[in-house]
Amino acid sequence: MMEWRNLYRGFVMGTTDLIPGVSGGTLAVVLGIYERLLEAISGIFSKDWKRHWSFLIPLGIGMVLAIGSLSRLIEYLLEHHYAPTQFFFTGLILGVLPMLIRLAEVKRNFTGPHIGVLIVCILLMALLGFIQGDKEGGELIDLNVVNGIGMFFAGWLASMAMLLPGVSGSFMLLMVGVYPTAINALSNLDVPVIAVIGAGVLAGFYFSSKGIRYLMSAFPNMMYAVMIGLIAGSVLVIFPGVPAGFGSIVICLLTFLAGAGIAIYFGSSKRVQKS
Repeated sequence: MMEWRNLYRGFVMGTTDLIPGVSGGTLAVVLGIYERLLEAISGIFSKDWKRHWSFLIPLGIGMVLAIGSLSRLIEYLLEHHYAPTQFFFTGLILGVLPMLIRLAEVKRNFTGPHIGVLIVCILLMALLGFIQGDKEGGELIDLNVVNGIGMFFAGWLASMAMLLPGVSGSFMLLMVGVYPTAINALSNLDVPVIAVIGAGVLAGFYFSSKGIRYLMSAFPNMMYAVMIGLIAGSVLVIFPGVPAGFGSIVICLLTFLAGAGIAIYFGSSKRVQKS
């Protein structure tokens, strides 16, 4: 049977895909479905494919509905209420950390190497905050074998980033210089370019999910260190700065607390267990 409750989960994840710097993987953790998502993506061609597709199809429908219906609202909020919106997502991201710390049993399981990897991941995400790139649409390009291969693997890298909590796929595309081309292709319905990047995204989802699942199974403590570091560091990417004026500070504080409260609620009520 279709898991139709995933409609709202997909809607929430699709909403975050509209926010630059916010990871859909983080929201999967918030919603308590991260490991199930990896299992479903990596198992779409297994003997249990029906069960996995029944999980993924409603999730995908919810994401499409969110992107289609909320793009204008998110654009408005980012344009006219940028700081409160970013503080909401900052709270949402930080609010998931207590759950991960609890799952990882940090005090008992983390040693020096784990702390070192955590710090490196925070610094890596901080570097993303300094990356400058043209986020406007680029020019249409003539697709050939060379740039086609490049765009395919750019899509692959982006999908890998989407599966890692704390890492934004759009930032990955920006890093490799494909973001403007991708945005332009979507705006102009350049089907060949969309197909090539999309094929890379789908391949990346499938193979990367298998790799991440293996690492989560073989090196769970180190992977939790990576996840905690990436999520904590992603705040440095989206943090809008200290707002000016008492009224703005109050509003941003309220939106921050709202985001953190939602994340903490889902993290506690789902009682997520390590698989």
